[in-house]
Amino acid sequence: MATWEDIAAFVRSEYRVLDDSGDEIRILIEYEDERSQVIIVCREVLDGHEDWVQIASVCGLVADVDLHRLLKEIGETSVVCGAVIMGEHVVLRHSLPLLHLDINEFVDPLQLVSDTADQVEEMFFGGDGY
Repeated sequence: MATWEDIAAFVRSEYRVLDDSGDEIRILIEYEDERSQVIIVCREVLDGHEDWVQIASVCGLVADVDLHRLLKEIGETSVVCGAVIMGEHVVLRHSLPLLHLDINEFVDPLQLVSDTADQVEEMFFGGDGY
């Protein structure tokens, strides 16, 4: 069984940390083509007692995108992550229960969220702002 402390320690040791507020860690994933993606790894508590880890990444502003096309693209190409609106932003996120979680079950979704968010950002927003 993993705990939030296990996940947080792993993230701090394996990734470039931009900000760490205890229950939320922002990391930078860098790509060979000089693009990068900020990933937010945070602790969530379901029903007041069950620990989960959420992996999220901002792609762009809602006002700047055709949401129907974006959601269709994610639905056709991504196995991991869902798109949500948070404030003014389109965010891709994926959540995992910590109970029985092995670290490899965290690493692959983290990379997939990052890769998908970077691709969506480039495809739909035309830049590398997040």
